[in-house]
Amino acid sequence: MIEIIFLDVDGCLTDGKIVYSANGEELKFFDVKDGYAIESWLKLGKKAAIITGRKSPIIERRAEDLKINHVYQGVSDKFEVAKEILKFEGLSFENSAAIGDDYNDFKILNAVAWSFKPKDAIKQLEVKTKLKHKGGAGAVREMIEIIIEKQNLFDEWSKRWL
Repeated sequence: MIEIIFLDVDGCLTDGKIVYSANGEELKFFDVKDGYAIESWLKLGKKAAIITGRKSPIIERRAEDLKINHVYQGVSDKFEVAKEILKFEGLSFENSAAIGDDYNDFKILNAVAWSFKPKDAIKQLEVKTKLKHKGGAGAVREMIEIIIEKQNLFDEWSKRWL
């Protein structure tokens, strides 16, 4: 049973584009459908963790909005951070799923029970499930909905919004 999902940001929760304003502020665009699915996942009593290679206050803000407790930025080895989170939560990689889109996600994707990549991820990543949606355009929601369906949690899941 999947109890925790590990989320990459750039290319998964966002489309991977980094936009700078005239003032030099970094902007990222998140899909509200992904956010709603994450919130619903957490309301099922499940866990989520953001592990990303870049640092940005925008990520902190998004995690706070979604009530994600585990947020790790500037990470070069996502696998090691995931091990720490799992130890803290009393879980294992057998209880984990992850989504990633590039080489820095390779180790964590190979460690989890269920690995996902967005439609526009690099082709070299071997995963259990290649999603139909692109990063930042509903890929994370699609991942969560697949897990919910395969684990027969749809009735409980749908109570959150039906």
